[in-house]
Amino acid sequence: MTVKTKRLTRIKKKNLVPYAVVIAAYAAVEALGALGKTSSSLRGLLVPVCAYVVMALSLNLTVGILGELSLGHAGFMSVGAFTGVVAAVALEKAVPSAGIRLLLSMGVGTACAALAGLVVGIPVLRLNGDYLAIVTLAFGEIIKSIINNLYVGVDGGGLHVNLLGGADALNLSADGTTIINGPMGISDIPELSTFTAGFILILVTLFIILNLVDSRGGRAIMAQRDNRIAAESVGINVTKYKLMGFVLSAAIAGAAGTLFAMNFTTVVANKFDFNTSILILVFVVLGGLGNMTGSIVAAAALTVLPEVLRKFSTYRMLVYAVVLILVMLAENNPRFKLFFARLFHGKAAEGKEAAENG
Repeated sequence: MTVKTKRLTRIKKKNLVPYAVVIAAYAAVEALGALGKTSSSLRGLLVPVCAYVVMALSLNLTVGILGELSLGHAGFMSVGAFTGVVAAVALEKAVPSAGIRLLLSMGVGTACAALAGLVVGIPVLRLNGDYLAIVTLAFGEIIKSIINNLYVGVDGGGLHVNLLGGADALNLSADGTTIINGPMGISDIPELSTFTAGFILILVTLFIILNLVDSRGGRAIMAQRDNRIAAESVGINVTKYKLMGFVLSAAIAGAAGTLFAMNFTTVVANKFDFNTSILILVFVVLGGLGNMTGSIVAAAALTVLPEVLRKFSTYRMLVYAVVLILVMLAENNPRFKLFFARLFHGKAAEGKEAAENG
């Protein structure tokens, strides 16, 4: 077996781990549901968990693979959420099938978020480090402010859009419906999202990201992350590949936003604020930069954990913070790292340890 073949085999085995984790979790939840062992609160968390897992994977593409710090990722999520819901309501009569309408709505949310990523990415990706983080943070707040002042309705004549004028300025006919009502957000959202749809979205996201990382374009993205000057010296178009990764990350976040919004009857722009961006960043950092399996586990665990700790009442967030600190300490402990390396890589990890100690 050649060196190249061995490397491809290792990559394939490594890529199977996140798929296995997601499929095993889905099968376990479905089995518990069939046995009646899942509570109503847990069932209510299933779609948000899927949405946050997809968000963590998409942000890990930006932070872990692309090497750029984004603090406004919830802005792309909100673009996907609101445009997706508008599409779902507008298509209600034309497309009665809930599954097809959800798919079309997610497509609209993905496309609009990708467009927002392109508009933001062209000027922003010329910056680096803290400057890029500050601009992406500003983008998230700008999007929230725009949605808070946006009014959208639909009637027999199509969509009506107005900014700052209020719902009355839409001039809807008698059979018209206001979809986005400024700071009141969207009410009476068709609840089209399901746990199965979230599961499929996670698998699709993993397929896209893992195949990108193993592709020529992915290697170019990681090359500019590690050393921009060296990447440019061998002819890599750094701007092109950075923009490609950033837009793809934004598009995935838009799909997650649509899935998330259609799990609730009401959604407002303040749900996608700076705190949400930081929460998603915590998922990525806790799971490990570039580690897709870690992002999945961290997003799922930290979404469910506050609900599990709800019985502790006032001490809930204190316990949550202590758990985060302990996990971070454990993650940076060499013994824990070696344990998990042995767990997933077997003798290869032991050989590496021997070489380091030898």
